[in-house]
Amino acid sequence: MTLTIIILFITVAMFVAGRLRADIVALGSLVVLLLCGILTPAEALAGFSNPVVVMMVGLFIVGGAILQTGLAKAASQRMMHLAKGNDTLLFLLVILVTAFVGAFVSNTGTVALMMPIVVAMAAESRKSASTLLMPLAFASSMGGMLTLIGTPPNLVIDAALREHGHEGLSFFSFLPVGAICLAVGITVMLPLSRIFLKKKATGSKGNRGKTLDELVTEYRLAGDMTAYRVDARSLIAGKTVAQLNLRADYGINVIEIRKETSRHHGLIRNVTQSLPTQETTIEPDDIIYLQGKEDDVQAFTSTASLHPEDIAGINFYDIGIAEIVVMPESKLVGQKLSESRFREHYHVNVLGVKRSSEYITANLPATRLKAGDTLLIQGTWEHIMEIDKEEDDWLLIGQPREMAEKVTLDYKAPLAAAIMLAMVVVMAIDAIPIAPVTAVMTAGVLMVVCGCFRSVDAAYKTINWESIMLIAAMMPMATALEKTGVSSFVSHTLAASLGTMGPMALLCGIYFTTSLLTMFISNTATAVLMAPIAMSASAELGVSPLPMLFAVTLGASMCFASPFSTPPNALVMHAGNYSFKDYVKVGLPLQIIMGVVMTIVLPLLFPF
Repeated sequence: MTLTIIILFITVAMFVAGRLRADIVALGSLVVLLLCGILTPAEALAGFSNPVVVMMVGLFIVGGAILQTGLAKAASQRMMHLAKGNDTLLFLLVILVTAFVGAFVSNTGTVALMMPIVVAMAAESRKSASTLLMPLAFASSMGGMLTLIGTPPNLVIDAALREHGHEGLSFFSFLPVGAICLAVGITVMLPLSRIFLKKKATGSKGNRGKTLDELVTEYRLAGDMTAYRVDARSLIAGKTVAQLNLRADYGINVIEIRKETSRHHGLIRNVTQSLPTQETTIEPDDIIYLQGKEDDVQAFTSTASLHPEDIAGINFYDIGIAEIVVMPESKLVGQKLSESRFREHYHVNVLGVKRSSEYITANLPATRLKAGDTLLIQGTWEHIMEIDKEEDDWLLIGQPREMAEKVTLDYKAPLAAAIMLAMVVVMAIDAIPIAPVTAVMTAGVLMVVCGCFRSVDAAYKTINWESIMLIAAMMPMATALEKTGVSSFVSHTLAASLGTMGPMALLCGIYFTTSLLTMFISNTATAVLMAPIAMSASAELGVSPLPMLFAVTLGASMCFASPFSTPPNALVMHAGNYSFKDYVKVGLPLQIIMGVVMTIVLPLLFPF
């Protein structure tokens, strides 16, 4: 027992010091418990197969899909519109919406749902998300206190009541308690998050290339490119690009061909973009993008019986754009663009040339290149990444791989929304015989298989392994505390020493002991451990067990002082760029104030 307590205190001290990453500290403590023989290998590795940890992996993927498909951006824009630029109103909106969702969905699922929205909102407003992400995690736990199904400890105390012959709790028995928790949480979190979290950076600006939108605006691509749909009656249907001879006859180019398919009323929609070659055949229902002077484009489309297609903006699902700078020793210097044969050799188009402050987009084939010219190229993302290897002739600006991963696959948004909604419904309704972890895993796999990510690698990159390793490595600590008798010793000693001092002292002791244990043991396990103690202690004193049991569920759920006390706290750690000290600065005062308030309020709501 003593050795386990020493290892625990050293682990916590290293977390607070913050000199090593939290996941490394957690893994180190796990290794020490193994080497000291306190845990068997099976017990030490059990955390990595725990359903909560597996569910966190799946929820990272689901959250990534919400971001990748633009759902998070759409929801964030709606919330920002409602907030009307008021940071306080936005804070309240995020907390209240999160708490409402958390009343019916697990707190882990709630954070996975809301976190991408907050991250997108921060990116949209060019602000740090750190002031909202930690309060978001805390609000999900507070929301769990609003209903019977909001969090597992609620069900634990309901079961304890029924087992001892008392009337069970109703669905909304927790509503007054949850509402007070939420009010206290908002009052405390609003100033603390602004004081301690406001200056946290959530991303490194670094030396990056221009965004795709910035390139589109700079080179005026939206004005130079127009989209037209080819129908079966069009004169160009069935012809190859070479047969059209557009450059010679009209001075225009076909720079993209898009194919779209839609099934099940638009729920399943696929979009394929391709760069046409001379042999490419134009087919009915193709959408072709034309570049050239407006009069020349109109002359051709009128002759070919083409009608404009209303497509908002320029999309970069399969085809992207990037800038390359011509080097002084490049063989391209002095060549006309038509002689460079970019399309034939590198499978990219040149859409424009920037020379000093001049932008050349007309008569490009005849333009002679000079050292220092910046060329705007267009091609598939794979070909743009390949062109980066030709470093002797040009320098690629920016990171095309990162740019491709940031492209929103908005045509997959309805499908991603349906998958996410189905997952939430399954997790919220106990009558559906599917475990939450199964629902999350299924949703994660469907997001990947249905194309809500650009690639499988992109899906894997959404998983924050630091948070996963932190939770998985700390879970066996709970086993060690229980196995060596630390947990039961602390709880029983507390009940025996405070029981003689009256019900209020016992209530305070139960609450804060539960709160302390939850920092190192899962809230559900703590509730299971403390509920029988609360029941027996209240019976010995001859008082109602309700306030004691509510103290258990509140102490188990309102744990905010460490990143590994609950999965939601760990989920936001990386995205908010938080350290262990940040949780102490904001979470510990909140946890203490919440405990003080609730120990006063509980006897008023549920008299002894």
